[in-house]
Amino acid sequence: MFDIVTFFQLMFSDHTLRVVSLGTAMVGAVSGVLGCYAYLRKQAMMGAIVAHASLFGITTAFLLGTALGGSVLAMQLVLPGAFLGGVLAMAFVSLVVHTTPLKADAAMGLAVAIFFGAGIALLRMIQSLSLMGHRGLRDFLFGQAATMTNADIRTIAVLAVVAIGISLLFWKEFKLHTFDRDFAAGIGYPMHRLDQLLLATIVLAIVIGLRTVGVILIVSLLVCPAAAARQWTKSLSGMAALSAVFGLVSGIVGATLSAMVRNLPTGPVIALTATAFVFLSLFFAPHRGVIARALRRARNRKHLRPPEATLPVGGGV
Repeated sequence: MFDIVTFFQLMFSDHTLRVVSLGTAMVGAVSGVLGCYAYLRKQAMMGAIVAHASLFGITTAFLLGTALGGSVLAMQLVLPGAFLGGVLAMAFVSLVVHTTPLKADAAMGLAVAIFFGAGIALLRMIQSLSLMGHRGLRDFLFGQAATMTNADIRTIAVLAVVAIGISLLFWKEFKLHTFDRDFAAGIGYPMHRLDQLLLATIVLAIVIGLRTVGVILIVSLLVCPAAAARQWTKSLSGMAALSAVFGLVSGIVGATLSAMVRNLPTGPVIALTATAFVFLSLFFAPHRGVIARALRRARNRKHLRPPEATLPVGGGV
């Protein structure tokens, strides 16, 4: 069972837990911030497409690295390969939408079938060939935060700074692009380039979290903190800050619980914690929550109830 005393004891005495907690916290915070744009632009499905398509980039980069320089180079190319796989999937969806009669949802489904299917096929081929380092690829499929090293933390930190830096540098442009695309285009902003930059930054946030929660569950960190934060605030800055906190706490709680409970995987616990924030927010948020709205409706019915009809004294009609 969870014990707050045990939690602090582990946090200060267990080096591995500190490393994993720091890594998952950074992943959660970055995903929370960038996930706000995906949530507000109704592109959560695009995040799932990118996450699944990254497996194709991972396996392709691993095979290329193995052929060129062995297992060390192969693992070094995995994250760049994941990023390129996600970008390629987005480009494929855009190409299909603009050159065929298919709608966006059909194009996304087609992208998942092609890229994720190809990634699974290549993963099976790599496993059958027993290439050196192939076991590490499963960490990107299901997540394996417990195997994080200091080198992984440095990589996550650098990529997190880049992603957050882009978000802050183009904060005004991304905000205008998200809420009033037509006005932004009318005053001369390069909407196509902004769209590409924002989507590339979201892809970077997804790639950062692949090692933590894996291809399958990374979309939960992209969507859940943002969806929970939206229930508590109306401003984008407040939503981004609160979403980052929800993502950060989800990462720390997931890492801690997996360390305290035997055979409890980190990635799924992080995803479930982030989902718990959504349900708590849906019920208890002060203005948009279910309870607050029910109380507001009850007050409105009480104040707006028409007065009871009364007959005049003395009777008669």
